[in-house]
Amino acid sequence: MTALLAERGYEGITFEEVARRAGASKPTLYRRWKSRREMVVAAVKAGPARRDDQDEINTGSLRGDLLALCERLIRTMHSTDSQTALLLLQAGLEDPELCEDIERAAGPTGARLPTAVVDAAIRRGELPDDVDPFPFEEVAGATLLLRRLNGLSTDSAYLTALVDSILIPALRATSQRSAALPAGIFSGRPTPAPTSSEGHP
Repeated sequence: MTALLAERGYEGITFEEVARRAGASKPTLYRRWKSRREMVVAAVKAGPARRDDQDEINTGSLRGDLLALCERLIRTMHSTDSQTALLLLQAGLEDPELCEDIERAAGPTGARLPTAVVDAAIRRGELPDDVDPFPFEEVAGATLLLRRLNGLSTDSAYLTALVDSILIPALRATSQRSAALPAGIFSGRPTPAPTSSEGHP
C-alpha cells in the first residue's frame, strides 16, 4: 500500500489497483474496508509508522515535551520514505479527516501539539491561558520535513535550538491576540488559498 501511495499518490489508491497488487478480489477488500481512507489508515497503522511506546508526552516541562514531540515526529518521518511522507501530507490537506484518523490509529505523530501538553504547560505557568498551538503545528513539522528532504541534520543540538529560539517564544507570543490565528499546515485543517479570478495571478 505504501509503495502504491509513493508511486501514484493518494488519488491513485483505488480498490481495483490494491486488489490487483494483492492478488485479491475487490469484494474481499470492500468487506474489510469501506473507503480509500480506511485502507490508507490501515496501512499506516500496520506499517513501520506504528509505535509501541506510550502515546502520552509528559516530561515535566514544556521544553522537554516539545523536544519529545519533535523527536517523535522525526521517528514518524523516518518510518517511511520522503516521497510517501509528502504524499500523506498532501492527502491530509485534501482530506482533513485522514489526518485525524491517522493520529487516532497510529497514535500521535508529533506533528501536532496535544491538548494534554498545552494544559500541563499552562498549569505549570510556562504558557499563558490563551496560548494557540499554531506556531508548533505550522513550524515544527514543516521545518523537520524540509530538513529531511534536503538531508540536513536534526540532531539534539538542532532540536534544542529550534525549541528554545523559535517554538517556545512563538507559543508565548500568541497570547492576547485580538484575532484568532489560522490553522497550521499540520493541524489537518489549514485554510486553502482563494481561487484567483481568470486573468489574475
